[in-house]
Amino acid sequence: MATAEKSGPRPALTQLHYSVDIAAPREKVWRVLWDDASFRDWSSVFAEGSYAVSDWKEGSTVQFIDPGSNSGMSAVIERQRPNEFISFRHEAEIKDGKVQPPADWSGAHENYTLTSRNGGTTLKVDLDAADEHRKMFEDTFPKALQRVKELAEG
Repeated sequence: MATAEKSGPRPALTQLHYSVDIAAPREKVWRVLWDDASFRDWSSVFAEGSYAVSDWKEGSTVQFIDPGSNSGMSAVIERQRPNEFISFRHEAEIKDGKVQPPADWSGAHENYTLTSRNGGTTLKVDLDAADEHRKMFEDTFPKALQRVKELAEG
């Protein structure tokens, strides 16, 4: 079977935007987002059993892993203000447990912003998506944010 080599300019990334209002303080929403047990819960919308490996400090690497396929994404925490904002810069895919060379979409960002609103929190997610992943994000991100809301309000 013949394969085509990728050449030419980097593929365009589309910025996607999602938000949800949550009747809980920013500190609780932040914990739901990044504490191991609750992260595993809400991120299972993307892949059952998903988890992250990181110390969650600015400048550190984070690996988002799908244990079913032993694959995922490797990113750097580019900026972080606890309980307010975190920005991931995606660098590479992980396949069969190994970080791959940088992908066409390397440098894409995924940002989480938490703002206090009417005694609760508005959680906003902005992310750069390659066309090949856009439909998946459009299908799953609203469900993931709804699960974050349920966990934070529960």
